[in-house]
Parts: sequence; structure tokens; C-alpha cells
Amino acid sequence: MGQRPEEGHVVLADPEGNEFRVTEAGNGFLADCGLLGALSSDGLPSVGYFWRDALGVPRVWGQDEETAVKLLPAGPKIGWGGPPVAPKTGRNRMHLDLVPTSGSTQDEEVERLLGLGALRLRDGHEGADRGVLCDPGGNELCVLPSATTGSSATTGSATTRS
Repeated sequence: MGQRPEEGHVVLADPEGNEFRVTEAGNGFLADCGLLGALSSDGLPSVGYFWRDALGVPRVWGQDEETAVKLLPAGPKIGWGGPPVAPKTGRNRMHLDLVPTSGSTQDEEVERLLGLGALRLRDGHEGADRGVLCDPGGNELCVLPSATTGSSATTGSATTRS
């Protein structure tokens, strides 16, 4: 799908046209990740710094205007490719849903994220019980009510929206 031969990966697309990349073994950026190496998207470094602080995870990559954070020691990375950032033409097909840490409410987590630079969305998004926000790059996210009081860390999970 348009990659150059020297790039060392193959770009494919699923039946809906969503692109994904298959990278050869030995790629240093993905060396300490599991089967799902990285979720990548457009975004400036400020988006990566927001997610670093929002999730309380380390920033593990910063080159030129690219940045990435790592979710778990052997888990995937989330990366932002820097400019040029493609204009947003509709809803994001993937965004993170966050669950507050134990001892924190949905409202408190929303306020914390707003303090880090998130913006509140008022777009009529389904699920009135969700705190619907966007990160500094305009990527949608939801803060869900606490599922249990035993949760020990803020967690994000990729979800798709039609």
C-alpha cells in the first residue's frame, strides 16, 4: 500500500480499509513488545506527553517530532508520528476508554485529565454516563465510571466506534 522497499515492513489493510503494518523481526523499536507491538497514529509530541501523564507510563521514544509511550513492561507502545498531521474528517475509529484508579471517581478523573490538557466534547456521543473528552490532538477518549473499588491503576483499552 505505498511503502518504500527500504522501509523494512509491509503495509496491509483490513476489509474496511484500515491500514496496519507488519514489521520484520529484529526491529529495535518493537523489541520488547509482545505480539501487538504498537498502536500508531498522527499526533504531535504534546499528545504523547499528555498520554504519558494521563496514564502514568514512561515515554520510551522521542526522535524528531515522533514520540511513544509504553503501557506495560512487555506490552505494546502507543506512538505518534509527528507532523504533518492529517486533518480529522470524522469520529476516531479507535480511542482509549479509561477507568479511574481506586479511590477516584469518574468526575475526579475527568477533572484531572482536563488539568493535563484534555478538552470536554459536547457532541451527543452515546453513553450519557461517560466522560467524553479529547486529548490535545483532538483524539476522543472516554472516562468510564469505576468498575470496582479494587482497581489499582488507571487502565486504557482500545475500543472501536462505528
